[in-house]
Amino acid sequence: MAGLRNKKITPRQKMINLMYVVLMAMLAMNVSSDVLKGFSLVDESLNRTKENANSTNEAIYAEMEAAMKQNPEKVRQWYKKAQHVRSLCDSLYNLADELKWKIVREADGDDADIYNIDKRDNLEAATHVMLAPGVGQGKRLKEAIDQFREEILKMENDSVQREIFKSNLSTTIPPKAKNLGKNWQEYMFENTPVIAAVTILTKLQTDVKYAEGEILHELISNIDVKDVRVNQISAFVIPNAKTVVRGGRFSADIVMAAIDSTARPEIYVGNKLLEGSTGHYEMICTSTGEFNLNGYIVMKNGNGETIRREFSQPYTVVEPSATVSATLMNMLYAGYQNPISVSVPGVSVNKINLSMTNGSLTKQAPGKYIAVPSKVGEDVTFTVTAENEGRQQEMGKFTFHVRKLPDPTAYIQYTDPNGNVNRFKGGRLGKQTILAAKGIGAAIDDGLLDIPFRVIGFETRFVDNMGNVIPEVSSGADFTQRQKEVIRSLNRGKFFNITRVRVIGPDGIERTLPYALEVTVN
Repeated sequence: MAGLRNKKITPRQKMINLMYVVLMAMLAMNVSSDVLKGFSLVDESLNRTKENANSTNEAIYAEMEAAMKQNPEKVRQWYKKAQHVRSLCDSLYNLADELKWKIVREADGDDADIYNIDKRDNLEAATHVMLAPGVGQGKRLKEAIDQFREEILKMENDSVQREIFKSNLSTTIPPKAKNLGKNWQEYMFENTPVIAAVTILTKLQTDVKYAEGEILHELISNIDVKDVRVNQISAFVIPNAKTVVRGGRFSADIVMAAIDSTARPEIYVGNKLLEGSTGHYEMICTSTGEFNLNGYIVMKNGNGETIRREFSQPYTVVEPSATVSATLMNMLYAGYQNPISVSVPGVSVNKINLSMTNGSLTKQAPGKYIAVPSKVGEDVTFTVTAENEGRQQEMGKFTFHVRKLPDPTAYIQYTDPNGNVNRFKGGRLGKQTILAAKGIGAAIDDGLLDIPFRVIGFETRFVDNMGNVIPEVSSGADFTQRQKEVIRSLNRGKFFNITRVRVIGPDGIERTLPYALEVTVN
């Protein structure tokens, strides 16, 4: 580019250069504030879940400490295993916490606050911390997760929980992902906004606390609690659900802990004796609001003395409602397979059904769908129904706007000396690297989405020594022999433009990209 500063540039070339500057500005803003806000909300929710799980786990550790003091001979082996679990979990948890702080400080500086991130949309911080040659922490994190997963699986006997652990702690790239040869750490953290990287690591911490809790529950179940707790008798209400849809049933089991199976307690709801001895209570909920199930249990101890314990269980009755969310976007794209999630509070996803207008809907799993809208500009309406007391009940309707897929970004795909596949989107690139590339590609690639488009033609524009623009046309995605010959003749510092790129996306729409890809031979 420097070699052409004093040469006359045509008005058309000036326009191309101006379009390139505008493109760079657009790319700098390619992560919307709504997406960033969504990640922040998810991260806050995960942090709350993580802290709740941690509180529960600490309570189990405290319970095992007390049991160890009362009966060390019986509890010792389970206590030692629990301490080993704590050490394993703390190691991976603390590593994730360390990486979160490094990424945020890389973006915001030494005064960064992980709970109040300034540059949430920074795309370079996570890439540098996790993938920088020689010092990147991505490989270290992957190895730590793999080691933790294998150790935890050795302690879990339940096949269902083992599959959950494998899924939550997987470092395998999903088979359907367009990873373009990336390894796990590159797939997760390359060009990932700071807030997204922090959310990924918070999710890992939550999974660690979940695994820790499941193992601890299994360990403590091996301790006979009756031998270490014989002086505490309490009444409990175990509800089927604390939130009930209007018209549904509120169900609860009312029990007294540590009772003799031969002693049948009397259970009073309010002041009315509950018939039967199982303690199962059920009623129809006819109005919405906050309620309490109150009462008491009466039984006799071994000495014939009467013991009375009060109980109170709050529960909520709500109007029928549902939530529909676009998993990857806040609107739907015509002709594209939009992932959709649906849930209804208090209702199992296995009992939920979804239908839509203006398109087709394919069920992938309980609560998970693929929606393909038909027409741009015509809204899609989702209708949610759920099985409630043996009948189908409508839970709500939700409307989404439909637009066509935005224009993709053209790029030259090449492999670096380390064997990594990269996308060149403008700037300097070695001549041999350019010649080794077959041609160009195009995709919507903003760090969150990676939607490929098929290139069906493009034009290269070279500037000769007289300042004349020489166009060369390719009728496909590959460079023509003529284009390669001209590129081969360019000296270092010379440049050429790739323009009029014609593509077809997954929506079947052909379009010509309105900007040029400028390449300077290095």
